[in-house]
Amino acid sequence: MPDLRDLPAVDTLLSADELKPLIDLHGVKAVRDTIRDLQNAMREARRVADWALEPVGYHARIAKQLRTSAYIPAFNLTGTVIHTNLGRALLSKELWRQIEPLATRPMNLEYDLAAGARGDRDAIVEKRLCRLTGCEAATIVNNNAAALLLCLNTFAQGKKVPVSRGELIEIGGSFRLPELMARSGCELLEVGTTNRTHLKDFQAVAEQSAMLLKVHPSNYFIGGFSTEVEAPDLAKLATQHNIPSCVDLGSGSLVDLTRLGLPLEPTPQSVLADGIDLVTFSGDKLLGGTQAGIIVGKRDLLAHIKSNPLKRALRADKITLAILEATLRLYEDPETVAEHIPLLRTLTASDETLQARAQKICAALAPPWQTEIETSSAQIGSGALPDKTIVSLSVTLRHPDKDPDQIAAELRGLPTPVIARISDERVWMDLRGADPLDALIENLEKLEA
Repeated sequence: MPDLRDLPAVDTLLSADELKPLIDLHGVKAVRDTIRDLQNAMREARRVADWALEPVGYHARIAKQLRTSAYIPAFNLTGTVIHTNLGRALLSKELWRQIEPLATRPMNLEYDLAAGARGDRDAIVEKRLCRLTGCEAATIVNNNAAALLLCLNTFAQGKKVPVSRGELIEIGGSFRLPELMARSGCELLEVGTTNRTHLKDFQAVAEQSAMLLKVHPSNYFIGGFSTEVEAPDLAKLATQHNIPSCVDLGSGSLVDLTRLGLPLEPTPQSVLADGIDLVTFSGDKLLGGTQAGIIVGKRDLLAHIKSNPLKRALRADKITLAILEATLRLYEDPETVAEHIPLLRTLTASDETLQARAQKICAALAPPWQTEIETSSAQIGSGALPDKTIVSLSVTLRHPDKDPDQIAAELRGLPTPVIARISDERVWMDLRGADPLDALIENLEKLEA
């Protein structure tokens, strides 16, 4: 049996090629501390395991202990395409390569090249948004909740804002619209009922209101005996009382999704065409870009928003703006945008593509693993079209000696974690997220029989 004196020195292990990938991923201090913890445990037990004599023996144990100490890629096979917990919309490698020089070198972020003086950091993105949505002006902050907070704080601090009771949403992480409104400094006026709100409900309080707000209930829906006030009617009422109207769209698609065979979702340009003064939406949901809150609308209103001191506190950084500008550029060619935005490619993947993925995955998982190909439903996710699903395909996974929870845990424990879902006593792997397929199969082949 090995002796304590046989334990290799920590520095010797740190210089070994086998541990270099872990040092690159987690940092030398984290790996050094983990090695010391492993060796100290053996010293306390006065027993040395055979694996502890060579660097290769430390690799798996260090990787397991440090697994949650770094961001790592994963496969999203949950059937929720835009998954908040898994990073929402994905960026294409081509787009990332385009913006790499902007991230690694100085750029004209707030510099007017023509004037040789300080400029507006939103100006370049603003021009693209104006072309795409037909707005007069635009500005960018770090997420859509911040965009709505900034609008409310600018025009309604210390004043009242009516909202339909059917639109008092709670978004992920238990953030509620009434609480956000309170933080913005305005007073919420609840109007209507949960399932039915009429224009007369807003008319009754318009005189005492600083602005009129409509919130797209992106993460739920009300059906049956229900009524809501449509954007054109709210816009007309706001105009009559000389106050701003605002619609929080949440997800915010810039294309008519029905052209891609997907469910209908209102676009910022359609809401602006309804006469609404301000529209807020996200950059990393249906837009398919990076996390950002986008405000588009009337020039004079945007000027007030940009002069609010909160705007600086909530502004977007250079990486966000660079990614957003590159993403918006793709939308200027609507005929090819679905080919270049990963989110749209995923949502529009053909039945043939999904079937081919399923066949290859099933072929890679040999007995005792039991696989079946099943038609399934996928959600777009992250508050987008909650009452609509799209047809998808899944591979279900069973094992004679393992229950579904154990199988799901083993999938999460793979070198590149695979996040699936459990239903009907089986683990379901939705194939819209099975990309890149070769890497996924190589990963799944590491499952223990």
